[in-house]
Amino acid sequence: MRVLVVTAVAAERDAVVAALDGTGPPAELPGGSPLLRCAAGAATVVEVLAAGVGPAAAAAGTATALTAAAVVGQPYDLVVSAGIGGGFSPAAPLGAVVVADAIVAADLGAETPDGFVPVTALGFGTVRHRPDPALVEAVAAAAGAVTGTVVTVSTVTGSAARAAELAERHPGVRAEAMEGFGVAEAAAAHGVPVLEVRAVSNAVGPRDRAAWRIGDALAALTDAFRTFPGALVAAAAGPAPEPHRS
Repeated sequence: MRVLVVTAVAAERDAVVAALDGTGPPAELPGGSPLLRCAAGAATVVEVLAAGVGPAAAAAGTATALTAAAVVGQPYDLVVSAGIGGGFSPAAPLGAVVVADAIVAADLGAETPDGFVPVTALGFGTVRHRPDPALVEAVAAAAGAVTGTVVTVSTVTGSAARAAELAERHPGVRAEAMEGFGVAEAAAAHGVPVLEVRAVSNAVGPRDRAAWRIGDALAALTDAFRTFPGALVAAAAGPAPEPHRS
């Protein structure tokens, strides 16, 4: 099995790599981004890419890696958006790991006098990807993670009012990050299943940098990926997941 893990920054990439069995010589994608190859059990290869911050960079980097793999006849079987992010209290406290059962573009749409309207209500596009439930369950169970919606934003939430708005608009939301939807869009375009895994470094709401626990979140991300190979084996008993968009 070949797995592509996409993070935003090098610190997140390195936290994932630290959980796996060493790295081979990095491949270089068009544009110069290094792709680190790791072993994750006898039958699994994981390649990890730091694609950049935000949904556009994430989509572009993921699409480049998927295309490069397909061109050489070694396509990926799964794409994982991974990193740290904000958690919605109390369901996802600092240090918790969240596995997305829905990857949602929180702010793709239009503001109107009656409030926010998602792009789907305007008659085009998509705002939601649903990872395979059996895979979500297996990965979450192995990592001791919570499951729920992870929203993708282009502007990180910085107020209690915005946090409350997102929680009301997206029941079951557990975490906020900036890349998952972009990764999922690229994966769906290539017909590859997708997951999103986030370790919580801060509470979604008013910005309080003194309360952030980035080191703890990166350590939790490493711990989660140590369980990843076993979770893939557990999930393999079921049918191969198909990408789903709504």
